[in-house]
Amino acid sequence: MKSVTIVMIEDDAGHARLIEKNIRRAGVSNDLLPFADGASALTYLLGAAGGRPHLVLLDLNLRDMSGTDILAKLKTTPQTRRMPVIILTTTDDQREIQRCYDLGANVYITKPMNYENFAHAIRQLGLFLSV
Repeated sequence: MKSVTIVMIEDDAGHARLIEKNIRRAGVSNDLLPFADGASALTYLLGAAGGRPHLVLLDLNLRDMSGTDILAKLKTTPQTRRMPVIILTTTDDQREIQRCYDLGANVYITKPMNYENFAHAIRQLGLFLSV
């Protein structure tokens, strides 16, 4: 079984470090590929990802594009539509949360994140990941 690569799309370096720390604290040792912008992450996921299993951690508020646009593109592209996507964002607006679920997000977590909720979500997806 191929190990799942975690793709983190987060443009705030402090948040990215905290997310990685929490992933490691949850006992997840999978490869983690950080992207600081949506365009390069999309290029990777739509091209270079090459059929390997991925889990996407996605911030909605990126400098170069909207996380919801990335989510919509991933979920409407045949080779990426089954990739699990966890939204990690500061936005707790109910309409935005519903929109993300409607677009195909698997989990929506508001930052600053509750470590237990985050670890639980990662472990739940860990049934799918080889951790």
